[in-house]
Amino acid sequence: MSKILVTGACGLVGTGLVAALRARGHEVSGLDLRAESGERGDTRRPADVARAVAGADGVVHLAAVSRVVWGERDPDRCWATNVTGTRNVLEACAAAPSGPWVLFASSREVYGQPAALPATEDAPLAPVNIYGRSKVAGEELMAAYRVRGVRTAVVRLANVYGSTADHADRVVPAFARAAGAGLELRVDGPENTFDFTHLDDAVEGLGRLVALLDAGADGLPPIHLLPGRPVTLGELARLAVGLAGTRAPLRFAPPRNYDVSRFYGDPSRSARLLGGWVAEVPLRVGVARLIEEFRGLEVAS
Repeated sequence: MSKILVTGACGLVGTGLVAALRARGHEVSGLDLRAESGERGDTRRPADVARAVAGADGVVHLAAVSRVVWGERDPDRCWATNVTGTRNVLEACAAAPSGPWVLFASSREVYGQPAALPATEDAPLAPVNIYGRSKVAGEELMAAYRVRGVRTAVVRLANVYGSTADHADRVVPAFARAAGAGLELRVDGPENTFDFTHLDDAVEGLGRLVALLDAGADGLPPIHLLPGRPVTLGELARLAVGLAGTRAPLRFAPPRNYDVSRFYGDPSRSARLLGGWVAEVPLRVGVARLIEEFRGLEVAS
């Protein structure tokens, strides 16, 4: 099996993907600011990237400032990580004798507020925040280096959830933790509408993309990994409280002015190109799992 580098290997998606790829027999290495000493590194430093890329057959590039709110708070760091870091990865791959392919994790934020829903991958790219603009720039780099001979692919992720180790203020784990403990759920923009992708489904889709690239696939179009089933944040909050069986109160607040208010996508391209991939974990099941896992952590502590 192939040797694969995963940047951002210690993040939510990276942790799940590394385990899944190793289970499939791949030799997997990581690059992450939070990694143990052997795999610690920063994609903003070309030397770190070149060292990590050496000998790899492929790179799954997940490393990023991955939150819209973090990008708003520190736009320079967001751009340096998401754009300069991506350029460093591509430059290292272009120079590497092993000729690795690059799979870039983009985001539904590249569309901004789509004019039509569900959005297809051909919808115009019109980001409304610095994070979304940085992901568009990353996609543009993928296209430019494809012309230079690097095999590249783009996957657009949407609201991945499914681990208690996720950032505490991401909406699904935040709601699951608070609902399970009977604490207040703050809902910024209760009518805001999205689809949510369980980590297991995202990892399965990424694994299928890795297999395609390993088999020599070239010229792949951007691909969504999402369920295409919309839910409002208000509905999500009520679902969490109902599954938890508590009386956790809801506090509704206005939406943040840099957030997209409505997005859900069309998953038909991923089903067609990835051997019938579909999102299999229903939101109700995924949220229920998280609630129980958070409760288990409380008992253990």
